[in-house]
Amino acid sequence: MAFPTREPHQAFHLSMLLNDSRYRSYTIQIFVLMCLMLGIAWLVDNTVRNLALLGKDFSFSFLWSTAGYDINQRLIEYDTQMTHGRAALVGLLNTVVLGVLSCALATIIGVVAGVLRLSGNPIVARLMAVYVEVFRNIPLLLWILVFGAIMSEAVPAPNAFKGENATASMIFGAVAITNRGVFIPEPLFTRGLGTLNLGIVEPSLNAIAVLVVVIACVLVSRVLVRHANREQSQTGVRPVIWWKTITVLLAPPLLLWALGFHLGYPELRGFNFQGGVQLRNSLIAMWLGLSIYTGAFIAENVRAGILAISKGQTEAAHALGLRPGKTMRLVILPQALRVIVPPLISQYLNITKNTSLGLAVGYMDLRSTLGGITINQTGRELEGMLLLMLIYLSLSLIISGSMNAYNARVGLKER
Repeated sequence: MAFPTREPHQAFHLSMLLNDSRYRSYTIQIFVLMCLMLGIAWLVDNTVRNLALLGKDFSFSFLWSTAGYDINQRLIEYDTQMTHGRAALVGLLNTVVLGVLSCALATIIGVVAGVLRLSGNPIVARLMAVYVEVFRNIPLLLWILVFGAIMSEAVPAPNAFKGENATASMIFGAVAITNRGVFIPEPLFTRGLGTLNLGIVEPSLNAIAVLVVVIACVLVSRVLVRHANREQSQTGVRPVIWWKTITVLLAPPLLLWALGFHLGYPELRGFNFQGGVQLRNSLIAMWLGLSIYTGAFIAENVRAGILAISKGQTEAAHALGLRPGKTMRLVILPQALRVIVPPLISQYLNITKNTSLGLAVGYMDLRSTLGGITINQTGRELEGMLLLMLIYLSLSLIISGSMNAYNARVGLKER
């Protein structure tokens, strides 16, 4: 009978850190980490010494000093006597608004162009191919400048809307497109609930109430539909819920009526339009440039996602009697989402970061306010750039986390 014999215990020697394969990888990793930390320490020490030689310290106190410059496009109250921190907040909100608008429009353009590029009509498919190849092969900055030039030079001035022999007219009497911006109706309330003082911003309670009611109605409607689907799958009989759905959907209009909701239309007074909401040409140029340019990339993502679905799915849907439109909407696109969403996240991140090009057409985003005028006035380039990097990193992580959660929801579930 044989018994296993234990290997003799070997005493540890320093030479084993390199010669023994059990310790070599740890030795290399610790050495690289120490070199990296020494490099960072050298950079920080060198920066502090150079700042001291220039008579500067590392401080963010400049955010509480008076900004002294104006911002033409703003969502919250702001004037030149407010602080640089307030100006940075206005720029951040402008960045967020531009990013959200561009992501929404780019998604719509990309989905439509991607589906049409697979159309059986050769003219439509070729036109979409031309759109994709033209826009994605020319730098984004050039497209932004082109749209900025169109909005400044190709649209009429406000005085073209004046007089009996006016050469321009408002769209449906409500929207005016001029070389000073696009004027649209603004929502107004005759019975306001006031504002909610949060210290930094004061959002309208009317807008919050309407938003809460709309979200609640959508959630309740979805619950009703799910309940009806579940009961139908269990009993084979679908319950009547149309009157419940209509009752729920009546809540927002009733709230708007109670608050005295109406629209304030822009009117030409003097040399420019007054009233309504003015969308600056810089915002329109950035919005169109980012959306149409990124839409070309999203179109290719959508096309790739659709082509990844087996033709058998389409043939099975047609065999069940579904028309091509319903087949694409109910069968193909839901399955293609698991291929489309991952690259779509990258496109949304690109849009968010490319909003920093707004300075080219005078759009006052975060890069133009905090990363531009504030740094030039205060000389705090290091602190300003660190803040910019931190804010853009936070925005990107929020977008990436949200889209990853959505991707996990639409992904295939293994049973």
